[in-house]
This record gives sequence, C-alpha cells and structure tokens, in this order.
Amino acid sequence: MVKNTPILLHNPRCSKSRQTLSLLRENNIDFEIREYLKAPLDNDEVRALIAKLNGPANQLVRAREARDAGLQVAVTALSPSEVASWLVDHPESMQRPVVYTSEAARIGRPPEDVLALFD
Repeated sequence: MVKNTPILLHNPRCSKSRQTLSLLRENNIDFEIREYLKAPLDNDEVRALIAKLNGPANQLVRAREARDAGLQVAVTALSPSEVASWLVDHPESMQRPVVYTSEAARIGRPPEDVLALFD
C-alpha cells in the first residue's frame, strides 16, 4: 500500500462502486482496481486503510452485512483492531467503494466523496 497510484477497492455488484469507477474514469484519474472479494486485504492492509480514513474505524464496516455474517456486538463497539480482524475474516462486510492513495482514503458514499483525494 505504499504506491502513489490510487486504488479503487471495488465490488462490481455494488451500484455505488460502479458509479465511483465511472466517476474516476470521467475525471481522467489514473487508478488501479482491486476487487477486494477476489483479492481480500490482509490485516496490515486493513489497519493501514483505517489509519488513512477520516473518522472512526467502524465506518469501514457495513453494519447490516456484519450482523448477517454473525457479528454479535454493535459495529460502533468495535476497536480499530477488531474492525481489522473482522474485515479480514469477512471482507463482504467492508464498506464500499473505497479509494485510497499512499496518504489518504475515502469511502465513496456518495461516490463524489472520493474526488477530495485529488484536489
């Protein structure tokens, strides 16, 4: 995760992820795509991603998917370490889409939020 090329953590089945993909292309932003369900992040990568986000670690977890996957506590009760461990074991629970660079990360909800990385 040391590259300067932005990375889109993408789920092609997600409409917001597809919208973010289109938005990046429309803005002529060079980026790489990582389908995180096919190539899941490891614990160190999730921890680095959490550190780059503006806000609490639990914003990276989709609460409904986490409950469906068996999370027994509220997402808001998870520490950053617990968020990282949960997402390594349950990548389908990760908020999407996410775009990150070597310095920062943004969740694309709405998709336009990722453009702040390129101001």
